[in-house]
Amino acid sequence: MALCVGGMVMMTPAADADAPLRIEALQRCGNLLTLDTQEFCLDVSGLNGAAYRVKLDGEPLSADHIEQQGDLLRLHIDATQAESGPLWIEQQESASNPVWLTLRGSHVIAATQEDVADNMDGISTYVNLVSLIIEESHDGAEEARRLADKYGAEVVGMIPPLNTYQLRLPANDLDERDALVLRLGNEVSVDAVVTEESGAEESIEREPNDTPPAAEDDREWAANRFLDAVNFYQRRIGRAGDEIDTQPIRIGVIERNVDFDAPDFADYLGDCRADAQRTCVYGRDADKPDGHGTTVAGVFAAAWNEGGNSGFLRGLDDVGPGFDVIVDRNSDAGITANVAASVNLVEDGARVINWSWGIHRVGAIDINGDEVDSLVRSGIAMSGYEELLEEFFLWLREEHPDVVVVNSAGNASSFSSRDEYRLPSSFVTDQLFVVGGHERSEQDVPVNDPGYAVKRNASNIDMRVDITAAACVHGSTAVAGEKGEAHCGTSYATPLVGGLLAAMMSLDPALTPAQLRMLLRRSAMTIGEEYDFEPTDADDLTAPILPSERANELNHPDIGRSARLDMYKALDLTVQSLSRER
Repeated sequence: MALCVGGMVMMTPAADADAPLRIEALQRCGNLLTLDTQEFCLDVSGLNGAAYRVKLDGEPLSADHIEQQGDLLRLHIDATQAESGPLWIEQQESASNPVWLTLRGSHVIAATQEDVADNMDGISTYVNLVSLIIEESHDGAEEARRLADKYGAEVVGMIPPLNTYQLRLPANDLDERDALVLRLGNEVSVDAVVTEESGAEESIEREPNDTPPAAEDDREWAANRFLDAVNFYQRRIGRAGDEIDTQPIRIGVIERNVDFDAPDFADYLGDCRADAQRTCVYGRDADKPDGHGTTVAGVFAAAWNEGGNSGFLRGLDDVGPGFDVIVDRNSDAGITANVAASVNLVEDGARVINWSWGIHRVGAIDINGDEVDSLVRSGIAMSGYEELLEEFFLWLREEHPDVVVVNSAGNASSFSSRDEYRLPSSFVTDQLFVVGGHERSEQDVPVNDPGYAVKRNASNIDMRVDITAAACVHGSTAVAGEKGEAHCGTSYATPLVGGLLAAMMSLDPALTPAQLRMLLRRSAMTIGEEYDFEPTDADDLTAPILPSERANELNHPDIGRSARLDMYKALDLTVQSLSRER
C-alpha cells in the first residue's frame, strides 16, 4: 500500500529490504493504444519502508501518479506534459539504475508460455498474436480496428510510424491461426502479416557452442587500434585551444538488460547526466554479469580497470560530449519488438542503433554446404519479417536519413547478403552497416599486415559485409578487478563499429551514412587473401576494397582485399575532413 507524504511515496517494507535498489523491468501496461496518458509497470527490487521518489529526467513524479502493489509500481504519465527520458528511483542514500522511459508509443506484447506452439519446422511460434502491416493509403489504427471487429480479434499493440498493428486472434491452435492469417493477408488494405516465431523467453542471439579462445582485450582490440583511437580522441579533441566542438550522440542498443551490480556498470546509478561530459547507460537490471546485453553494452560503456570489459565511449569521458547508451528491447516479442524498440529510440533522438542479432531462413546453408541449425525461422515468418524491416528502412530513409543501424553479420559460417537466407544483414541501404568478426592470428607481424588477424571461423561472410572487427571480448564480472570469461561472436564486433561511428558523429554530426561508410572503408586495414573480385567463396570476408577507397591508385596493395576496422585512422580521417570543410 503506497501513501503520499509531502510529495514523496511511503510504502510497506519489502520482503528483501537488503537487496540493492534496482529496476528489473519497465514496460507499457494498461491500455497500450493510448498516447496522451500512458501507463508503465515497473518491477523493482530493494525498496524498503522508507519514503522514495521516482524521477523522470531529473524531475520527481507526483505521488498521486504512482500506484504500488508490492514490488510492482504503476506510473501514470501525462505524455502531453512530459518527454521521453531517463527514469530512476531514489530512496534514502540509494539510487536505482536509470532506465529509459519512452513516450513514443510503439509497443507490442509477447506471448505467454500457454500461447506458443511448435510449428512443422519444430520452431516455437505465436498461436494467437500477429502483426498487420497496413497499406500506406489507409489510416492504420482505424483499419486495424475494422479488421479486428471483422475477424473477432483485438488490437493489442502498435508501431504507428510503420502503420503496423498487433492483433490478438481468436485462435486456439496453429491451424486456426493459419486460416485467419490467410484471410487477413488477402485483405486489400493489408500489405503483409507478420507471424512471430519466438519463445516466451529467448536470447537475442546465441553464439556458437565452440570454446572461444582466452581473449585479451588489448590483444584482440589491438587489431582495430582501439587504444590508439581512445588516445587520439583524448589528445586531439581535449587539448587546449582545439576548435573542434563535439556534440552529444545517443545510441540505441537492442538488448534486454545490463547488470548494474557488476563493477563495470556500478557507477551508472541514479542521475548519470549530472555530469554533462560522461557516458551514460540506461537499461533494466540483469541478475548476472555475463549476459549478452551486459557484454554488448560493455563494449560501448563498461568502466575501465574495474571488471572484465572496457568500453570505448567510456574511454572518451574526460573530453567527450556526453554519450547516451540506451539499452532497450521493448518486450520479449521477438523481432517485432526489436523493430518497435528501434522506432522508439530513433524518435527519441538515437543516431546509432546497434543490432547484435539476426536470423536465418530454414534451409540456409553455410560455406561448407551444410544446413544452418541455429537462429532459423520458417519461410512464412521470414517473409513477414522482411516486409516489416523493409518498412522500417523506408521510414528511416524518408524521416530519419541521418540514422545508422549497425548489424552483426552472424555466426553460422554462412552468407550475409542472401535475402532468402538471412535478415536483416541482406538489406542494401546506406543506413545499414554489416560487421563480421575476426580473431588475432598467431603470426608475429605488424598490426597493418593482412595476416595480423584472421576471420573467426563462425563469422558470416560475403560482399554485403562492410567491415570486420574483433569478435572476442571478456565479459563483465561480479567481482572488482576479476577478469571474466571470453565471449566471442559478431555480436561483440558490432558495438566496436557502433561506438566508433558515434564518436565520428560527435566530431561531425553532419556526416551522412554514405560519408561514414566511406570514412570507415578508406581508413580500413586489410585482412585475408586477395581475391581480385572473383565470385565469393570462403575467403571473401567483406566487400573488396576498391580503387576509389585508395585514392584511385589502381596498383595499391590493399585493392581487392577484405576490410578490417581501424578505429584510430577513421577518427583521424574524420578530423582531417573537418579541417578541409573550414
